[in-house]
Amino acid sequence: MKKIEGGICAVEGVKAAGACEDNYGVAVIHYPDSSAAAVFTKNKVQAAPIIITRESVKDGKLSVIVANSGNANCFTGKEGIEHAKLMASQVAEGVDVPLDHVAVASTGIIGRQLPLPIISKLITDALRRLENSSGASRNAAEAIMTTDTYPKEFAVETTLKNGKTICIGGITKGSGMIAPNMGTMLSFITTDIEASPAELEEALKKSVEKTFNMVVVDGDESTNDIVILMSRPGKGNIDGNFQEALDYLCSQLARMMAHDGEGATKYMEVEVKGAQALDDARMAAKSIVKSPLVKTALFGADPNWGRIVAAVGYSGARMDENTISVRLEEGDRIVDIVDKGKIMGFEGTEELELAESIMEREEIKIIVDLALGNYEATAYGCDLSYDYVRINSEYST
Repeated sequence: MKKIEGGICAVEGVKAAGACEDNYGVAVIHYPDSSAAAVFTKNKVQAAPIIITRESVKDGKLSVIVANSGNANCFTGKEGIEHAKLMASQVAEGVDVPLDHVAVASTGIIGRQLPLPIISKLITDALRRLENSSGASRNAAEAIMTTDTYPKEFAVETTLKNGKTICIGGITKGSGMIAPNMGTMLSFITTDIEASPAELEEALKKSVEKTFNMVVVDGDESTNDIVILMSRPGKGNIDGNFQEALDYLCSQLARMMAHDGEGATKYMEVEVKGAQALDDARMAAKSIVKSPLVKTALFGADPNWGRIVAAVGYSGARMDENTISVRLEEGDRIVDIVDKGKIMGFEGTEELELAESIMEREEIKIIVDLALGNYEATAYGCDLSYDYVRINSEYST
């Protein structure tokens, strides 16, 4: 497996485009007659495009995705549904595909009607620009940004066990309102493997559980989250090599979201190992990255091991305070601040001095060993800064 250029357009036959105006953007991704699977937000309040796309992807076939930024088209009633349908209809006509082969996605402010004239104009602009190129993928990634500070895209190439080389490419947006149940994030992934919708769904759900569902910026679960995976029609080709490549691609996109968390000054990666069960490892890791006290300690460069241990304690995971260890890493610098229940980072010790130095860096890894079993999981997050409050206090005004 290796990283390649091209983003979502690394896959032959995929065309993309993006168009922006003021605070609004539209991305169009065209992959004719593809097999498709999707994973959606678990929020009980669901945006109009989520409702539309659930129906479109039911039969496992898609040809085009249209996504807008600047307005979530959520909590907008029947009018919002009609606006989402009009977006789908315009794109279906523009690329000459059946209406039920169109997926719609939106991100932005909740509770305001979609400015359809602006969105319709941007759809027209994007349709004119459709092409298979690295630039087209980048433009599409930029068009779906909201509070993101940079476009997020990635692509890999791998060889299947049958000897065939395939590509997987994806784009993502996500910076705030990111929580473990997908977390506002949109992600669109394409691959040239031949697969059935059922096979894609199984592979996608596995990847989402260990990547996108392990990202926490602020703990708020969006109403608009969606991940769509599209491939060439067929079946029987997905194997361990494909799953590994898909997992890697999704983990890279997940890391980008955590790095770009709203107002973030630091990135943290939390690895929990030695758990009795996979769910225990995941619960503990997510509990640490979503803890406001851990996040603020990260912002203040405070190696407060007590907050880390407490987060594990209330996570629901099985743990024993007499066996737990906590380690901080940054590059080749490593320090154990708790070792099998024993506190190492006392005031005046070399351990505490090194821990404080590590916490001042922009990327910090926290490793927690529960020493109870053989399961492990990794979660991705960031600090909680003054700028997060500023950004979100001004978001709709």
